[in-house]
Amino acid sequence: MRLKYALLAATLIAGASGVALAQRPPTYDLAQLPQVKGKVAQYLLTPRGEVDGLLLADGTEVYVAPRLSTQLVFAVKPGDAVTIHGLKAKAIPMVMGAEITNDATGATVTGGPREPHAAMAQFDVTGVVKALLHSPRGDVDGALMQDGTIVRLPPPEAQKFATELAPGQSLFVHGFGYEGVLGKIVEARTLGPDKDHTQPVAGPRMPGPGGHMWGHRPMMGGHGPMPGGPGGAPAAPQHP
Repeated sequence: MRLKYALLAATLIAGASGVALAQRPPTYDLAQLPQVKGKVAQYLLTPRGEVDGLLLADGTEVYVAPRLSTQLVFAVKPGDAVTIHGLKAKAIPMVMGAEITNDATGATVTGGPREPHAAMAQFDVTGVVKALLHSPRGDVDGALMQDGTIVRLPPPEAQKFATELAPGQSLFVHGFGYEGVLGKIVEARTLGPDKDHTQPVAGPRMPGPGGHMWGHRPMMGGHGPMPGGPGGAPAAPQHP
């Protein structure tokens, strides 16, 4: 029965997004889905710089499809009060958003065009872990640093590095990602408590060309080989 309702809700979300893309009113009443209210603390990003969600001030993670990036950025800014309708996770504060409304302006996001991929650069990140971040399945797949930087890695690797990623821990990360007006995100290739004590972060173990995916976020190789060794194997960190 629970699976039946989950599939129904997922169908409503997918159907509503598809209809919105066609510039027609949603067929289904998304207000029937569970509601969450809060204030936006910052955007959540994919490693290519697409906005795929919001982090609320109370720590709730709200995720949407990356194709909603353009509309979401225009409709909602950090500091705005929002109302979200979507699927709520059971054990952690996380929502798969179907509809996001800016409480002050009434602007509502339910669909939008796909953004072109941004160029990715290498980054070194040093700081203190503020909180853990999760995939839509509820697996830990990254961390939020005290300065707002988002660090992502595959869930199996996040479990492997659970000690290093614990809130309050000092962390050094080398990887690829994006930095711009929307925020900063780094996809970890090596990490550790400091620059002199790092370990490689393995990529996702999924076969097939273009199949480099984990959770719902595309890895570097989502449209070709990943930077680094063959098949996306982690490359040795290149520090000056």
